[in-house]
Amino acid sequence: MNTMAKADCVCFTTKGQLVIPAWIRRQYHIERGTRAIVTATAGGILLKPVTPALIDSGFGLLKPKSQGKSFDAEWADHKREERKLEEARHARHRS
Repeated sequence: MNTMAKADCVCFTTKGQLVIPAWIRRQYHIERGTRAIVTATAGGILLKPVTPALIDSGFGLLKPKSQGKSFDAEWADHKREERKLEEARHARHRS
């Protein structure tokens, strides 16, 4: 399957959201609620959907941190920290 042969144009909303074309969603098995990893690269924005196929292909690549926390616990900590930073940013703009 040659993923580079076909392209589409999308538009960002005022919230920075965009709609992934249906043919790409089908090709990468992206369903409602699928999460994605967004990375800033030298060439632009890289968007990788976190699907069962991606998880299967990367199984065993990540080593647990020395704290021994589960991925769920690490993710919850990350989201809490992210929320604190976002709240602080909003508080600065309201002042």
